[in-house]
Formats: sequence, structure tokens, C-alpha cells
Amino acid sequence: MSDPEDSIAPPGLSAFVNKIRARTPARLLAGRAGSSYRTETQIALRQAHAAARDAVQAEMDLAAAFGDSFIRQWQPLECRTQASSKREYLLRPDLGRHFDEASRNAIQQCCPRGADLQIAIGDGLSVPAVSAQVPTLLPLLQGGATARGLRLGRLLVIHRCRVAILNDIGELLSPRVVLVLIGERPGLATAESLSAYMAFQPTKHHTDADRNLISNIHNRGVQPPQAAARILNLAARMVQAQSSGYRLREELPTLAPNPHNLSP
Repeated sequence: MSDPEDSIAPPGLSAFVNKIRARTPARLLAGRAGSSYRTETQIALRQAHAAARDAVQAEMDLAAAFGDSFIRQWQPLECRTQASSKREYLLRPDLGRHFDEASRNAIQQCCPRGADLQIAIGDGLSVPAVSAQVPTLLPLLQGGATARGLRLGRLLVIHRCRVAILNDIGELLSPRVVLVLIGERPGLATAESLSAYMAFQPTKHHTDADRNLISNIHNRGVQPPQAAARILNLAARMVQAQSSGYRLREELPTLAPNPHNLSP
């Protein structure tokens, strides 16, 4: 399927410029009508803005986001933070960093402790990002973890989640590595971008400096197979180094030659 942006590209652009446009979601050289955007560009911007607003306001419904077969296969434990509504979640980020009491009890009763890799899915600021990326990414993580001999904990799905929920998971379950897949703040390029935040044995004293991040997981950014490989490699390095965050830099593989040569 062709990209909708291709249909609104202004006519007469060189092949070189079109190659550049194809490599980024940025609206480069969109053209103008007088002092304004073209009508097509204005409509596309309004559509992207509406999608971003909807993504931030949406509440996560497991059946709608993932489907019944996903729920039967993964048996996720549904949890909530201390934010009682989406409005409170947006106004009080601190409440999204801790589980409510009922969820804390359920996690302690239903989840094994000491897993090598504990995965949690958090809605964050984009439910569409979670529903679009997680069903493809999660089986890749499971298969790769099994191949590496890593024991997975029970999957958690967290409503009104913030990144620092990592610390509560670490305190409750004592896993070696915690991974939170969370919807990123949407922008005008996409509302379906996912982030993967990771930490080695997180505790209540951990800050952003103790976490690692792989971001921009979406169909025009980091593809799920690449994201899964990077996540698993980083988890292995965390276990080896017994550390995470600013003390541990991700080692990216050498990039293959670019088949889209941008030379004019």
C-alpha cells in the first residue's frame, strides 16, 4: 500500500528530493498556496493532530486492543496505578508511577518472583501504539528469550502507566531485568510509536539515570524484529554487567550498506 503522504507530494520534485522525503515522516518541501499550506497538507496535519489527541485520551481495553486470542494465549495480569481516571493520570504523573493496593496484592499473589526478564505493557500516552506494535513484538521477545534461556515472568498489562512503574515491579517481584513497553507521546508524524524502557533490578531509589531506552518502535521507525533483537541484547548485557542506565551503553550492530543511496 502506498504511503498517503506520497499522494500529496507537490509536483516537479527531483528524484533526489523524493528519496529524502521517503526516508523521513517529516513534511519536507510540502509546498504552499500563497502564504498558506496546500489544502491537502492542511487536512493531513489536522488529521494527524486529531489522531494524537485521541491517542492521549484513550483508555485501554484489552479485548479491543489485542483481541481474545491474544488474551487466551498470554493470560496477562491486568493492573492499575493510583491514577483513578485518565484526567487524573494526565494531571498527576506521580500517581501513574505506583500500583494501587489491589494491583499490588494481585501481583504478589499471582506472579512468580525472580524472573530473568519481567515484561509489562503500559498504555502510557498512546493506546494505539500499544495495540499496533505489541502483538508483533511480544512473540519475538518470547522466542528470543527462550532461545537465550531466559525465564519470563507473567505478563503484566498496566492501565494509566508511567515509566517509573519499573521501580514498583522491581520491588514486588525482584526480577533481574524489567522491561516496560509503553505508548510514547504522539506527535504529528505518528500516534503509534512505542518505547521500551529497561532497568536491571530496579528499586524505589532508581531514577531515569538508571534506565535504558529504545524508542520510536513503529512501522516507519525501529521495526519490531530490530527492536526485539536490541531489547534482548541489552537485557543480556545488563545481566552480564549487573547494571543499567548511564553506566551501560547499548552496543548497536554495524549497519549494513544503505541500499537507498542518496547521492544525486
